[in-house]
Amino acid sequence: MEGIPHPFPRTVEEVFSDFKGRRAGLIKALNADVEKFYQQCDPEKENLCLYGFPNETWEVNLPVEEVPPELPEPALGINFARDGMQEKDWLSLVAVHSDSWLLAVAFYFGARFGFGKNERKRLFQMINDLPTIFEVVTGNVKQAKEQSANQNSKSKSSTKMSDPQSKGVKMSPPPKREEESGEEEEDDEQGATCGACGDSYANDEFWICCDICERWFHGKCVKITPAKAEHIKQYKCPSCSTKKARV
Repeated sequence: MEGIPHPFPRTVEEVFSDFKGRRAGLIKALNADVEKFYQQCDPEKENLCLYGFPNETWEVNLPVEEVPPELPEPALGINFARDGMQEKDWLSLVAVHSDSWLLAVAFYFGARFGFGKNERKRLFQMINDLPTIFEVVTGNVKQAKEQSANQNSKSKSSTKMSDPQSKGVKMSPPPKREEESGEEEEDDEQGATCGACGDSYANDEFWICCDICERWFHGKCVKITPAKAEHIKQYKCPSCSTKKARV
């Protein structure tokens, strides 16, 4: 795989420089080179990963064969979901996984070279001053900055109970309101079970509904957070995404 010979960074500044280079390469793949990236992620191929390198280049390739790998590996099999989602949603999903991978690599270096508490904190602050790849790809850079101040004053529970109708995606079912809801909706909430784990609905958990099969799922079971759900116009559960990909 290309890009391996780059020397490992050993200081906070070097790790941050490595982070910025890899980030730039990933952003290029998901923005300027998006057509080339899309074509390389053929669902008919084996499990593919998107790599970003310190020299601001990117590559779609198979995961390294070395176990354990020399560096943390990016998300595996990004190509399989390509045709089962709208292109914009798929790119957003790849962006989220890319953000996670960048953090994993940066703090791997921090752990390997013995960064202390202050060094780790400084590294995170430097990284946190940059927009995430997800924010860049979705065009939500300014919006995210504006919302961050407001979100700091809200509790987690208020985030979970935000109005789901504004985004067109069904999220956590609201508490029962007999005077506002019909009998059918009330009955549906009483019998709601997670389509993944089978557990019953609870008021203190975040749920999301598939717009295709209309089954409810725990957010944690399908790896969807309230923040991520806010950017999904039409949610398809893993089962429905797989069925469409096979058609």
